[in-house]
Amino acid sequence: MKKIKEILKKIKENLIFYIINNKLFLSFVILLTLMNVLVRDYTIGNGLQFNSLIVDLCMSLLIGVFAYLFKPKNRFKYFMVWMIIFTFLAVANSIYFQFYQSFVSVSLISSMGQIGTVSDSIIDKFEIRQIIYVIFPMIFWLIHRSLNKGNHYYFVSIATNAKKMFASTILFISILLATILVTLTPTDYSRIAKQWNKEYIVERFGVALYQFNDVIQSLTPKLGSLFGYEEAAKDFTDFYSNNKVQISNNEYTNKFEGYNVIFVHMESMQAFLMDLEFNGQKVTPNLDNLAKEGLFFNNFYSQVSTGTSSDTEFTLTNSLMPAQAGTVFVSYYDRDYLAIPEILKNKGYYTYSAHANKPSMWNRIKMHPQLGYEDMFFYDSYNIDEIVGLGLSDKSFFRQLVPMMEKIEDEKSPYMGTIITLSNHSSFSDLDKYGEFDLGYTRVINNEDGTTEEVRDEYLNEKKLGNYIKSAHYADSALGEFLNSIKSSDKFDKTLFVFYGDHDAKLSKSEFNFYYNYDLATGQLKKKGDEGYVNYDYYAHELNRRVPLILWTKNGEINGEVNYPMGMIDILPTVGNMMGFNSPYQLGHDIFEIKNDNIVIFPNANFLTDKVYYYNSKEEYIVFDQQPIDDDYINSCKEYADTRLNISNDIIVYDLIKKEGNSLK
Repeated sequence: MKKIKEILKKIKENLIFYIINNKLFLSFVILLTLMNVLVRDYTIGNGLQFNSLIVDLCMSLLIGVFAYLFKPKNRFKYFMVWMIIFTFLAVANSIYFQFYQSFVSVSLISSMGQIGTVSDSIIDKFEIRQIIYVIFPMIFWLIHRSLNKGNHYYFVSIATNAKKMFASTILFISILLATILVTLTPTDYSRIAKQWNKEYIVERFGVALYQFNDVIQSLTPKLGSLFGYEEAAKDFTDFYSNNKVQISNNEYTNKFEGYNVIFVHMESMQAFLMDLEFNGQKVTPNLDNLAKEGLFFNNFYSQVSTGTSSDTEFTLTNSLMPAQAGTVFVSYYDRDYLAIPEILKNKGYYTYSAHANKPSMWNRIKMHPQLGYEDMFFYDSYNIDEIVGLGLSDKSFFRQLVPMMEKIEDEKSPYMGTIITLSNHSSFSDLDKYGEFDLGYTRVINNEDGTTEEVRDEYLNEKKLGNYIKSAHYADSALGEFLNSIKSSDKFDKTLFVFYGDHDAKLSKSEFNFYYNYDLATGQLKKKGDEGYVNYDYYAHELNRRVPLILWTKNGEINGEVNYPMGMIDILPTVGNMMGFNSPYQLGHDIFEIKNDNIVIFPNANFLTDKVYYYNSKEEYIVFDQQPIDDDYINSCKEYADTRLNISNDIIVYDLIKKEGNSLK
């Protein structure tokens, strides 16, 4: 018993000695860990999750321990540099997550030029708590100042052995990490390596580990020729040797062979808006009519990652998925692809793109020629006479564009064009330009004395979702004017139009929860258990991200409604079958061949079928219509998704179409 007391006394003395002589180090570790916990709590709302808390602590200790390589008086500088770096990352992640529901990637530094173009969107979403992290380096500086005044660093240099401190701290870190490593599964290691689901990595392993892992992932394209190329090339060859593109043979095969084709990229247009009314006024009357006149795909999803609109352009034209790290348009623009413009150009088509924004946005100035566009009609091609949102209004854009399109048809047929709209881009704040569209209502109250009273309720008028609805209504009005111009023109009789929403509006679950659960009769928000309450959970929000896809010709040669689950990567094979082309590298399917057997993959490895929506981060899923599902079905779909995400990313990172494409011929 006496020996135990002596041991405990010795441990206590050593612990006190360690704390007294490592005040700056411990302050750094505690403050950095708290900062990362706060980032996690602010973004994904799970700050005190034990596993990630321990990993964040380990990362803070690991960063801090190298300060022992410096003299005590110089350690503050080392700590402060890291404190500033992580403060910057904390602020950036908080703002970025609010905007993109994702975390900042080092590879995105090269696309910082995009911020100027969407600065209004960022400012609109800015909250003061997003910069609260600056208090951490301030507190750290005050601690340093206090220690410096008390000659702390002088006494530390005399009393401590830096090598011994370094070794003991490394031992402690190893013990902490061991408690985490024994709990990890092969799936956990795989997810860290793949970095598809940034939210999962931050939730499970902390912000600091995510950032360091991201640095490694971001170096992959630079080191691709040195590491991993042979395995990627073999996987590429094996996959396409065993999954050769099959030529479709259905009612739509070659239906529009020789036709011109125009893709109309409708910014942030979601499908839930269709057939939606407020006070008897439709939100998207022109889009609704277009769906009735053409072939409407009502279960269609974009498959974007951090590249948003540019990811849609890439997935649509190539039938490949976005890059795992960074964006293809910025980080991988110098690769060879076989996109729709290139395919059609090889068939004798003239190809062009049209957008009223600057060509530097998403690096389109370099990427569009790489995709096969011969001409680009960007900002300088228009008279900027009316501004709505980020630039030239859609109405003015279409008015100026239609004569250009008619001239192209006269001189360049056959042709393929991509038209990219702009006005419905977030932040949806140009309210005075959208026109009148009332999202409030008048509620009649019956008083106890028998009288009635009318009460005005603004409902969605002052909500972000309401602003989006008003913006979409304006964009729909511009679309209506464009369609009227096309219909009244003596051109475009042999032109297939492909209208699609490029991605969802990036609005929060809380915005939609308010919309679906606000009781118009009482002016109160319904709670769980109330009659008519809508459980707007993660799955409801993900499924609500549907966007419209409509194929249309002015002479009504194609119409109907299709409810097969479909993703953006399925457009190339589906439209390609109609026009008589395909890509040997396409990962999507002709929807009229695969039908309900389609699996829609998302960049975070979630997937959707006609039976389930699978949530990769939680390894959970919901079943539609109570259909019987077994583990074999889920595992088969997971393998399908993982394989194609890997193959697609390898094609992008290692430039495999250029380097290995001939091996498939």
